[in-house]
Amino acid sequence: MPKTTRAGSALIALVALACTEPAGPTASRSGAPPLNALAVGVQESVAGGGQFFHPDLGTVTLAFTATRHVDGSVSGRWQQNQFDLGFAYKGDVTCFAVDPVNHRAWIGGVITGSNDPDPVAAVGKDAWFRVLDLGEGPDPDRSTFLGFEGSAGIETSEEYCAVRLWAPENARTWPLEHGDIVIH
Repeated sequence: MPKTTRAGSALIALVALACTEPAGPTASRSGAPPLNALAVGVQESVAGGGQFFHPDLGTVTLAFTATRHVDGSVSGRWQQNQFDLGFAYKGDVTCFAVDPVNHRAWIGGVITGSNDPDPVAAVGKDAWFRVLDLGEGPDPDRSTFLGFEGSAGIETSEEYCAVRLWAPENARTWPLEHGDIVIH
């Protein structure tokens, strides 16, 4: 299936986030500025949206934005939905790391919404995921499902962003069937 254009994927991600968030500015746990302030002073960003199939979880959709401002602060939001299991998660970005050479990014944050009864997925807990931007070529971009506190021995989003775990051969990342990821 062809990839969505970069402009189209950014629009998909922003529309998806706008539809799930309350109107008006809100600050993340890190005290970062609201999303409408992102256009000014952006140093680095990662954004995307789409859908992938996970062999154990079924169809997963995601949308996210993560921005590092020139003052070093980070802001953004993410959401993932497991349609086959009926779970939905959303959160505020508190950290992210980028490997521009290999087109990888690690995004971490705090859960602000979850209907998953598992205590590791409760509101206020940390969660994270990683993405791969393969550009406009024939290979689709890739993403992981959320990792939660304690997975792979990681306890916090900040630790996850600092450690930058990446499995060989992009293991445990899933190709986007629809959508796009852009690392700037």
